Amino acid sequence: MKKAEKPLGRIKSSIAMRLNTRLFVRLLGIYIGMDLLLSLLFGGCLLFWAEERCLEIDALVDQRGVPTAQATEWMQAGDYIVTAGSQANGQALPSWLPTRIERGTRYFDPGHLDFLFAVIDTGGNTSYSLSIPNGDSPYTITLDLTGPVGWFLLAARVLFICQAISLLSNLLKNAGTIRRTLRPIQDLAAAAARLSSSSAMSQEELKALAGKLDAINATHLDIRLSVSDTQKELKMLAAAINAMLDRIHAAYQSQMRFVSDASHELRTPIAVIEGYASLLNRWGKDDPATRQEAIDAIQAEAGSMKELIEQLLFLARGDNESMHIELEPFDLTEVAAEVLRETEMIDQTHTFSARWIDTVPVCADLGLIKQALRILVDNAIKYTPAGGQITVSISIQDGMARLTVQDEGQGISAQDLPHIFDRFYRTDTSRARQTGGTGLGLAIAKWIVDRHQGWFEVRSWEEVGTCMTIVLPLAEPNSGIQKKPA
Repeated sequence: MKKAEKPLGRIKSSIAMRLNTRLFVRLLGIYIGMDLLLSLLFGGCLLFWAEERCLEIDALVDQRGVPTAQATEWMQAGDYIVTAGSQANGQALPSWLPTRIERGTRYFDPGHLDFLFAVIDTGGNTSYSLSIPNGDSPYTITLDLTGPVGWFLLAARVLFICQAISLLSNLLKNAGTIRRTLRPIQDLAAAAARLSSSSAMSQEELKALAGKLDAINATHLDIRLSVSDTQKELKMLAAAINAMLDRIHAAYQSQMRFVSDASHELRTPIAVIEGYASLLNRWGKDDPATRQEAIDAIQAEAGSMKELIEQLLFLARGDNESMHIELEPFDLTEVAAEVLRETEMIDQTHTFSARWIDTVPVCADLGLIKQALRILVDNAIKYTPAGGQITVSISIQDGMARLTVQDEGQGISAQDLPHIFDRFYRTDTSRARQTGGTGLGLAIAKWIVDRHQGWFEVRSWEEVGTCMTIVLPLAEPNSGIQKKPA
């Protein structure tokens, strides 16, 4: 039984709600922390002012003594009073608070102030008291804090209202921003769901889907997703989707070009075989010369087709990563010597020379390296005139093995040089049928070298020749390959 899936809109709303809630809670926490910090700063400043004021009043009391009842009534019109005795209203403050007068006990009386309803309270009758023992005549200094506390609460009301408006506006604004930001992701998810659920799609639907994906790539992710520095995750997602679409497009174009080139290469030998088959059917039955010519041509074209198909299969297995590579240590000079001996027996029109002195150990696939070397030697033979020299040299440089094939052929032009490893690319199309090349040899050689963590170095001069070098890592010193005797 197929499990029911959540609608994309519900998933997007759930993500938007979670993100919006987190942003709201984070902003609320910032405001609460800021309010607590401001309250602590105000309380600290108020305590410092009260202690300084009590210190001044205590100095006057030491000079004049504890005032009488009439003086106490007179002082009530100001911001403090001094009364005889140690009675004070409010809650006793802890002794560890910083003070200016070491003796005495401090009290804080909030009056009508209720901290739970501080926003609407006026802070009336708020006071700070210092009860000082003075032998048999203790006295208490009481400061009226109604004024500063009232101004602080008024500022707090304004700040709370601004913070509430900011929270509500950000709650609505963030919801819209998150929905707009997640819309391209929803479109992409909808396109993916449509691809996975649709068993058959018409050409119009495919074009519409391709247009939507292209819009996501070009418009939604690049323009509409104006991700700021605080949204690096979405910026990375947009970049990843763009890069994925670029790779898909490049792979699709490469596949289409590969199929087109392969079809073109197979069309020519098939046409030749079909032509000679018709020739045999019409005149070759009774003409031995015509019959033999047709048979030779059909065999040659069939051999070319077989070679082309084998190369195509090789590249297909390489692209699918299904090619088995068996690494083993061996001497690169022995492989080069074997390839030269085989080539000299087949080709008598060119001069071959070898240049190497000592053993060059590598750890690679013996068959694949030999195949890559044969491709280079075959290319040198095809494009070197009869009587020309082909040189194979092997050396060690900068800790790497270097296998070089140098010819005296027509060379490669500067505009063709960057494309010589492209599949089905030929520097001289007019000579393609004469040389028998398919344009896949160097592509295969490059694939082999790349899989061995190596690379190609190519130098070419027109009408002079080409020097192609394979650079491979050397084998470990304990690989077991013995050096050749001097």
